[in-house]
Amino acid sequence: MSRTSRLPSSLLRAAACTGVAALALTACGSGSGSTSTGSGEVKVGLITKTDTNPFFVKMKEGAEKTAKAEGVKLMTAAGKFDGDNAGQVTAIENMVASGVKGILITPSDSKAIVPAIEKAKAKGVLVIALDTPTEPQSAVDALFATDNLKAGELIGEYAKAAMKGKTAKIAALDLAPGVSVGVQRHNGFLKGFGVTDKDVACAQDTGGDQSKGQTAMENCLQKEPGINVVYTINEPAALGAYTALKAKGREKDVLIVSVDGGCTGTRAVKDGKIAATSQQYPLKMAAEGVKAVVTYAKDGKKVSGYTDTGVTLVTDKAQDGVASKDTAFGLENCWG
Repeated sequence: MSRTSRLPSSLLRAAACTGVAALALTACGSGSGSTSTGSGEVKVGLITKTDTNPFFVKMKEGAEKTAKAEGVKLMTAAGKFDGDNAGQVTAIENMVASGVKGILITPSDSKAIVPAIEKAKAKGVLVIALDTPTEPQSAVDALFATDNLKAGELIGEYAKAAMKGKTAKIAALDLAPGVSVGVQRHNGFLKGFGVTDKDVACAQDTGGDQSKGQTAMENCLQKEPGINVVYTINEPAALGAYTALKAKGREKDVLIVSVDGGCTGTRAVKDGKIAATSQQYPLKMAAEGVKAVVTYAKDGKKVSGYTDTGVTLVTDKAQDGVASKDTAFGLENCWG
């Protein structure tokens, strides 16, 4: 986001762009724009699941920086909570009415959002999913995302190696039903560890929330006190699990693995609260998405298919046969 001291209106504009209320449609970007169509300035829309999760904050930051560099106007919106499909539908409709050339979206509900996406595409809007694929994936023009199955596999392989043959009693702290990113990470973990859902002692949904992660872990410990491996959908859920385990004096003998690679989560790996995490790169997703919309605006060329934006296992306790980077690398590349 640009910062200008000459005009009070510029300061007001910057403040408005950095303080977007949930579902408020806010335009951020440079003046008249250097890339335009017959109708004038090119507008790009970004719709995230929420505007509070550090992952989506970083995604927005990447979109804002790239929009400024490309001379286009960025419009942003977010759900009131993770899972707010109705809010995202409204945001799509508002953006289409505002004349956006393309929309970047992290779907809260991979299936329910599809009709709104199809209506936008029918009006000539390029729609790109970021981070979370739609169901079917072909509902959007393209997907820029972490390979979430691979992210889960990496921490599953790591956990298997770290257990060194000990019998695992696994707790899975998942996201929510029907969200593809959560399903993929969960299934990837099972695949990497070499187990199935039948081998999971306790599974709870957390919505990726720290307090709900703590409650889920408390419930799992009541159901199976001997749990010694905890898979978590993200690092907030992992830190919630750590809090619950610490309250029971179990924080040192339970292995916690996660996905995301945010700065708070990566520091938790460094501090030994989380054993390992699979780091993903939201800024890159958004930056590449904005560039794709600019290309479409310039020459009508649509991006298509899936672009893997990368994932890296981060840990300070490397295991033989599992490729990883240490937390020094993780902190250099984290977000939030």
